[in-house]
Amino acid sequence: MATIRNPVEWVADQVKQAERHAEAVGQSLRGSDERGRESLPAVRKISVDDLKDALARGLADFAACRSDVIFICIVFPIGGLVLSRVALDFNMLPLLFPVISGFALVGPAAAVGLYEMSRRREQGLKAGWADAFGALRSPSFGAVFTLALVLMVIFFVWLAVAQLIYSLTLGPEPPTSFSGFLSEVFTTAKGWTMALVGIAVGAVFATAALAISVISFPLLLDRDVGLVGAVTTSLRAVAANPLPMALWGLIVAGGLVVGSLPVFLGLIVVMPVLGHATWHLYRKTVEA
Repeated sequence: MATIRNPVEWVADQVKQAERHAEAVGQSLRGSDERGRESLPAVRKISVDDLKDALARGLADFAACRSDVIFICIVFPIGGLVLSRVALDFNMLPLLFPVISGFALVGPAAAVGLYEMSRRREQGLKAGWADAFGALRSPSFGAVFTLALVLMVIFFVWLAVAQLIYSLTLGPEPPTSFSGFLSEVFTTAKGWTMALVGIAVGAVFATAALAISVISFPLLLDRDVGLVGAVTTSLRAVAANPLPMALWGLIVAGGLVVGSLPVFLGLIVVMPVLGHATWHLYRKTVEA
């Protein structure tokens, strides 16, 4: 028979639950192995052929799970359209391209479910759309969520910097029309300055996001190494493979640009292929 607890007991129970949740998150951030750097997985040298094979395997995963993946990834074009509409409606036209390019910054976090599907398929397990949410039950989910928040912070800082670049070149007044804005960008010295500086600065943000996340998210799903261990391993992998990782970043950026046209519908295919391929890139880069 159910009993009614007094407020003091209820508050005490909530505090205990909060403590357990906090402990679980803390364990997720630390990882189960706290021996330090020497316990981190070794990274391998990879080549352009490895990138090609990772993409081929990503395409195979997409083909095998096509209907499930499309169901999950329909959110990407919808999100792109919503963000673009907000930029236009709130007179933030200069931020339209930075918002679109921001997919490259937050994409690794958005693809966590795809990594989980590739992980399950690799193990011969069922890999439907519902199984993608298995990432939520990962012991490392607290670290995954924290790293996703870091990428979101990078994204918003990028938008603030992009707005500053516009204000110092074509601004500070907002453009009066879309056609007029494009004309200023491509036919004036200030417009070209804004575009070139924006691309250069955006590349810095994209490189930082890639370096800390390209291996981190798959590694956190695969092993309980903690947030610092995962980011450290990702940085080591990029340092060991600067040219292949730079090429991978260009592939991702180019794929997202192509996928954004027209009206972001291409992201339904591009995002899952790149997401699945990232899992296989992780497998090639980090020793088992």
